[in-house]
Amino acid sequence: ILEDLLCNASASGNRNEVTRLLQKGADVNGFNQFNRTALQVAKTSDAALILQLLQAGANPDVADPACGLTLLHDTSREGFDDSVRVLLEHGADANRVDVKGNLPLHVAAREGHLKVVQLLIGKTANPDQDNNEGL
Repeated sequence: ILEDLLCNASASGNRNEVTRLLQKGADVNGFNQFNRTALQVAKTSDAALILQLLQAGANPDVADPACGLTLLHDTSREGFDDSVRVLLEHGADANRVDVKGNLPLHVAAREGHLKVVQLLIGKTANPDQDNNEGL
């Protein structure tokens, strides 16, 4: 039940509640009732919250089982360069693909987020890699 509360606090951006729940023993990598972790449901625009969860040991590469998206895909798509930077600095894998073969670089480029593309291009093993649609 602590993990459900932690995910709710994370989704709402309530850093104080996240801290309290972690201190009470919530598992930062535990799954809520919807099979999501606190990092997966974190507000993508809140780099400080993402950093807090990563510093508590959150795995940055947990993917949505249905579509393969990680938080790095989500923050890249939304253009939140501060969040992308924090994730990359804490070991997020820029080479993970979703079920359509999209790298975080693909989704950032598709949305026109140049700052994010610049952050990702140096961390992506093969920036010219095609997705499943040949793009």
